Amino acid sequence: MKTIKIILTAVFGAMMLIACSNSNADGYSEATFFEMNSEGDLVRPTNYRSWVYVGTPLTPNDMNSGKAAFPEFHNVYIDPASYAHYKKTGTWREGTILIKELVSVGSKAAVSGNGYFMGDFIGLEATIKSKKHFPNEPGNWAYYSFTNPKEGTLAATGKAFKTKQCNGCHNASAADDFVFTQYYPVLSAAKGVGKKTVPENTAKRATGK
Repeated sequence: MKTIKIILTAVFGAMMLIACSNSNADGYSEATFFEMNSEGDLVRPTNYRSWVYVGTPLTPNDMNSGKAAFPEFHNVYIDPASYAHYKKTGTWREGTILIKELVSVGSKAAVSGNGYFMGDFIGLEATIKSKKHFPNEPGNWAYYSFTNPKEGTLAATGKAFKTKQCNGCHNASAADDFVFTQYYPVLSAAKGVGKKTVPENTAKRATGK
């Protein structure tokens, strides 16, 4: 038993050393939550639903003359390292990744009343800030999709959209370094508040008037 305890202690110590070797005092700054393959494509991220949930915007066809550019729900998540960095500094770090999980509009009626309610998962997209990987992209941001609408499955890897497909709109209209923080109060409340402040714990709320 003593030998087993010594072995387990050594293994645990090695694991902690590996974990700490990729981070600084905040435990996150150098953590990487995405992987690029040898061809420069983005490997589909996993376990993102355990990241920080940012919000779910929706621009339904019903309110856009039947021609909405993004008629589905977008569940948005950000990796915990970048969220911690954003809280501390108010800026997006090298290696920031945001995930958009696309969900169809399902029922438009529920026991609570009429509205827009989620249907099925239909796609997955990602946005990454990396000077290392995208030195020539505006703001060093690149955008990816893993959605196969006809096959009904997600691709294992994704190629970056062309610059003109995404960067221009984000550059012109996003409130904070190519990120539409103006539509995500979770991010607006977190910007630069410091390491010790937890935005959701504050009692301050809008009156709703």
